[in-house]
Amino acid sequence: MVGIANAAGNGAGGAFGAGGIASFIPLILIFVVFYFLLIRPQQKQAKAHQAFLNDLKKGHKVVTKGGLHGVITALTDTVVTLEIAKDVAVKISRDAIGAPLNKDGAAAPMKKDAPSSGG
Repeated sequence: MVGIANAAGNGAGGAFGAGGIASFIPLILIFVVFYFLLIRPQQKQAKAHQAFLNDLKKGHKVVTKGGLHGVITALTDTVVTLEIAKDVAVKISRDAIGAPLNKDGAAAPMKKDAPSSGG
């Protein structure tokens, strides 16, 4: 009788173990979906913004995250001097630069890492 009880216990334990793993599959799938839909695109966008900040040069027209539009007149590793009007310059953190400006004065979308087919 003890042999029958052990056999039943082993079978139930095996079924429970497989059921336990199967119950985590939806959770794993949800994590994978979140990674590809939220985390990965955000990491790409942050990488593109960091590349933009590293490529800033004197004379570039930019807009800050606070909404100031201006032309870069001087750069250091952490500080950007931005001319916002004639003879009016402000010093801001390099991280406060939001985006480049188009010719029409609107904020340009950030460029993707992949080369674009258009000009």
